[in-house]
Amino acid sequence: MNKAFVKETESDDDELAPEQQLPTGSKNYITPEGYQMLKDEFLRLMDIERPEVVRIVSWAASNGDRSENGDYLYGKKRLREIDRRIRFLTKRLDLAEIVDASQHHGSDKIFFGATICYAIRSGEERTVRIVGIDEAEPLEGKISWIAPISRALMKAREGDVVTLRTPGGMEELEVLEVTYPPQQDQ
Repeated sequence: MNKAFVKETESDDDELAPEQQLPTGSKNYITPEGYQMLKDEFLRLMDIERPEVVRIVSWAASNGDRSENGDYLYGKKRLREIDRRIRFLTKRLDLAEIVDASQHHGSDKIFFGATICYAIRSGEERTVRIVGIDEAEPLEGKISWIAPISRALMKAREGDVVTLRTPGGMEELEVLEVTYPPQQDQ
């Protein structure tokens, strides 16, 4: 296909979902585990996946007509996806500000990296951990530090009641417990 018909520009790399965008002027706060996860993905893409796809594309190109060569066309597309992800990871790792939550071990005040157990008005208890944007997994209880609930809970203490603005109205959350990982011996 002619490149004139394909919309692919460098700016496409910067079009992220709102939950993946860093607030303007802020740092990319991340836990040590989250940083390691991004670094491992980067190394896997650079050292394993990309060389394998380059090998396949090179082999497919040597077979002749590329216009109907599925291995070549798919390989080139996959190579662009890998390169796009590598650029994204490089930017995120460069901006990363690793925050060791264990420095707050024993504190009852909520900061980045805290695991919080809270109760909603109905009495239902929920547990969440405040983590970096790139490591957030809401279904696993890992919420981004820029999420509205994180912002509402930030700097509260055990026993505090905070107000969270939701689409359904104001919701009160009672902080039941705040924990941090224990400090590691160096």
